This record gives sequence, structure tokens and C-alpha cells, in this order.
Amino acid sequence: MLFSFDHVTYGYNGEPVVEDVTFELHEGERVGLLGGNGEGKTTLLRLLMGELAPDSGAVLRKNKLNIGYLEQTGGFERTDDVYSAMEEVFEEDKRLIASLEEVQREMSVPNADLRVLSARAEALQKRIASRDSYNFHVKIETVLNGMGFKSFYTREIPTMSGGEKTKLKLCRLLLEQPELLVLDEPTNHLDVKTLFWLEEFLSSFKGALLVVSHDRYFLDRLTARTLELEHGRLTSYKGNYSRYKVLKAERVKELEREYAKQQEEIAKLQTYIDKNIVRATTAKSALSRVNKLERMERVEKPLLPPPPPRFSFVYNEKPYEKVVDTDVFDLSVGGKTLLKGVKFTLMRGRKCAIVGDNGTGKTTFLKFLLSRDPRVRFGKFTRAAYYDQENADLGPEDRVLDAFWSKYALMSQTDARKLLAQAGLDSEDVQKKVKELSGGLRAKLELSLLEAKRGNFLVLDEPTNHLDLPARESLEEALNAFDGTVLFVSHDRRFIEAVADCICCLENGAMTFFDGGYQAFLQSRKTENARTMSEAPPPQKAENGYRSKEERAREARIRTRTKEIETRLETLEKEEAALNDLLVQSAADYKKAMEISARLDDIHKETDALYAEYETLI
Repeated sequence: MLFSFDHVTYGYNGEPVVEDVTFELHEGERVGLLGGNGEGKTTLLRLLMGELAPDSGAVLRKNKLNIGYLEQTGGFERTDDVYSAMEEVFEEDKRLIASLEEVQREMSVPNADLRVLSARAEALQKRIASRDSYNFHVKIETVLNGMGFKSFYTREIPTMSGGEKTKLKLCRLLLEQPELLVLDEPTNHLDVKTLFWLEEFLSSFKGALLVVSHDRYFLDRLTARTLELEHGRLTSYKGNYSRYKVLKAERVKELEREYAKQQEEIAKLQTYIDKNIVRATTAKSALSRVNKLERMERVEKPLLPPPPPRFSFVYNEKPYEKVVDTDVFDLSVGGKTLLKGVKFTLMRGRKCAIVGDNGTGKTTFLKFLLSRDPRVRFGKFTRAAYYDQENADLGPEDRVLDAFWSKYALMSQTDARKLLAQAGLDSEDVQKKVKELSGGLRAKLELSLLEAKRGNFLVLDEPTNHLDLPARESLEEALNAFDGTVLFVSHDRRFIEAVADCICCLENGAMTFFDGGYQAFLQSRKTENARTMSEAPPPQKAENGYRSKEERAREARIRTRTKEIETRLETLEKEEAALNDLLVQSAADYKKAMEISARLDDIHKETDALYAEYETLI
């Protein structure tokens, strides 16, 4: 067991956030932690990390448990560059390698105690092999490249954005390989390509995993148990997110059945008592039922899940068939060309997802379409409504109601409050300043404003950011019911799959349109990649396709030399292994040991030279 919560309660100002929580997590387990915005998930993680102390109960941890914790705003505050910060994880590996090199140098000194040095070298080699120390540079580059830092090795960390620092903190944790990895919204700031890479990496992670995430694909791929925090109580379900949805629905129905059955029994007993308690002939039997009622262990009325927000998008007038169309255009920001020579058209009723790596221009493209640029044409009666992921159109000092009325002054207070309430903002929330709202509530306010605009063309930039899972699923339902046109950017793969009927992919400065859903798009990309990988690259030719006799001869020489080097390296590796064994056996024979050490030095020099030549040939 790695840790356990034993009847833990914790609250603020006398109000419990988590109440009587009991659970444990074992080696190698993969657990998802769910709960609505404000339900206490982060509080639970802080109790686990020891940052908070329980009001009652106990949190027990394995002795010297190594936990890697990524907070939602887990910025990596360092003064060095990216690669140096990652390399620091492998200080022990570098020390072991340096120690072995020092021992090998000492062995070449006359009159050295080879018996002792050989034993020390053997011990160091075993530790290096068990830790795979020689490959630490490969590990660093694998993680940095997979997480999108391939061209940022030498970048100074203080110059990076908050999101980049959080990603970098995650890189560090992946390299540290702790016993328990605790991740609070690790998929924030990641594009789809990086998400797939992270899932692959974590699927082979040998430690335990406790993850808070709103990414349903991520949870389904990586977790085998689901914990849900609701109304301060924790419930455990066996299975990933999709299985949890089924099990929870069954559990809620069963609790409701048990409660209803007992209430029916109580009502029957109480009716009999009321009718018969005053009659002499039946008073005794009535009293027995009174005793039964008093002894009955009451089933608590089940607390139903809080109702999810409701969204509804309607419009007044249907646009012409072609909703938006552009001339051929280029798109640049800060001197960097994002798109070149592209054209975009979207027809009425389509729901199009824009996908692509971070930095390919997805948000910039949306803003270009809405910028009144003469190269962009909207069809007649098209009314665009924009969702801004940064909530830049909201004044942080405004009250929620004032922020709403500043845009829709003619809407009655009743209608405005109703729209906000359906989105999940209660009577207290609407009196707060915008800056006092959580990220989830600000997103719901922005969606309410989107509803009020009654647009027939919805343009959405990361609409699911900050939304909890019930809110995301409600938004999916509303967009699926909407018969207008939708163009949206999202990194939420389940959301894309549920809503999009076509995909616009931005990649390498180009725009590719795919007429079909997300799964079909992914399959087409896999098929295309597999075909590309299976096709050997053609040999370089002259422009007319003809290779001269000299070129063919040169290629033949390269193939022959490559084969010779591979064969020689294999021979040297076998000889080195045999000599290392012989060196240990010959520790008492100084002269022979010196001869072996000299030969090993020659082998190392020849191996280095062969590898250097090999790299120039492949």
C-alpha cells in the first residue's frame, strides 16, 4: 500500500469540503479522481501531499514514499535552461559514469591494486546497467521531444509562459519516475499530438498513477479505477471513466430503489400504528410495530448528483447555404508565417473542428475570419457569435449581471437570471465580480452570452476549457441539437468526436479539409502514416532520374563499408565483454591485467572511431 485515508474530514470555516473519506491506493494502481468544480478534488490532493492537515481522521503514507505532484498551475520556476533542468534528474547517473571512468584510469596506473579496482569497476558497471545510465540523454530527448520542446533545449526557463512551465514540470516528473505520480489536470496546454504521446508514455509507466482530468479519452486509456468526490463524500468505482458512467447510473438507481422501498414500509407501519394504537384489541400489535420502527436502520435519502448546466442555442434567421468563404490568403503573426496559400469554405449546417499542433495558427485563423478582412465573405443573413477562450470581452471588475446587461441591455432581469441559472450561476454568483468567479463559472458566463446573441454561426475557441465533465457533456448535447453552423477549436478529443462532422487540419503551413467525423479522420491519418512508413524512400537521383556509373559505385561502396563497420563493432563488443570477465579473473596477475587494460583502451578508441564514421554513412 502506498497511502490510505482513514475517515478523513476537512473543511473551511466550519463547512466540510471532504467528509469521512476512506480509501487507499496500492503499488501500480491507475486511478482517476472526478468531481465537479469546487467539489474538493484539489483539497484532497493537498491532504495527500501533507500540505493540509485533516480536521479529523488520518492520512497514512508508506515510509519514504516518493511522490511526483503536478499542480494545475504547477509552473517550473528555474533560472537555467530547459535541457540543464532535465539533466539535473540524472546527477547520480553522471556520478556513476564518472566514477567508473576514474576507476578505469586508476587501473592503468602502475602498481595499482587491480583486485580492489576490478571489484569496484564491476559493482559500478552493474549499477550503471541496472539504471540504464548511459542512455540518460536519450531519455531526456525522448520526453522533451514528445512534449513539444524539441527546439527549446537551450531556451531560458524564466522567458517561458505559465503553460510552458507547467508542461516542463510534467517533463521533469516523467523523467524522475516516482513511485506515485499525482497529476492535477495534466492535459491542460497540450495539443492532440502531445496528448497521444503522453498517453503512450504513461501506459508504460511502472509506478502508480492518481490523476484528476476532464479529458475522457485520457481517463479511459489510463485508469482502471475511478474515485468520485460528490457532496464531500468519496465513492469508488471499478473501471475507467466510461465504465464509471454505467456503474454510477446503476448505483444511483439502486439507492433510490432501496430508499423508496424502506419509505413505503415505514408508511405502512405508521398507518397501522395510527389506526390501531388506541384500540385495546390491537394496541399490542401496534406497539410491536412502533418498536420495529424504532429499531429500523434508516436508509439515508440519496443525495442526487447536482443537476448539470443546460445550454440551448437558437437563432432568428437562417443564412444562405454558403455561410463563410474566403479568397486564397496567407496568415502571419510576428513575422512567422502560419498559413500560406490557403482557402476556406464552410456550408450551412456543418460542424467543423479545427485541429493542429500548438502554434499552427488555429486561434489566429478564427480571429481572421471574424476580422472584417475583405478576403472573407459571409453569406447573406449569417450572424456569427464568438466564444473567446480568454474571456477578453468580460470586464474583471464588473458584476456578473452588469457584464451580461452591458451587451444585452434590453433583456429583462428575469430572462437574464434564468439564462445564467440554467448555465450554473446561482443567485450569489450573479452578484459577484467577474474576477471572483472560478474558471469554470467564467466559461459558463461566456456560454450564456453566446446563447443570448442568437447566432446562426457559432465560432468557438476552446469552449471546454475549465468546464467540468457534466458541463462538457451538456454543451455537446446542445451543439448536437443546434441546426446552425459550428466552427470550433478544441483539444478535447471526446468533444470533437461527439460534435464534429468534418475536420480542418492545420499543419506545416497548409490547411487540409476532411469530410467525416473524428474517428474516421484519425484512421485516415494512421493509414496514411503507415503507407508512408512502409514505402522506402527512393534513392537520390539526378533531375532526369538517371544515376551515373560513379554514383552507383559510390552507393555500393557505402553499403559495403556500412556492413563492414557493423560486423566489426559486433566483434569488438564480444571481445570487450570477454576481456572484462578475464580482467576480474586476472586481478592477481599484474602484468596480464595491464595487457588486458591496454587492449580495452584500444577497443574503446576503435569503437568510437567506427561509430563516428558510421554516422557519416547512414
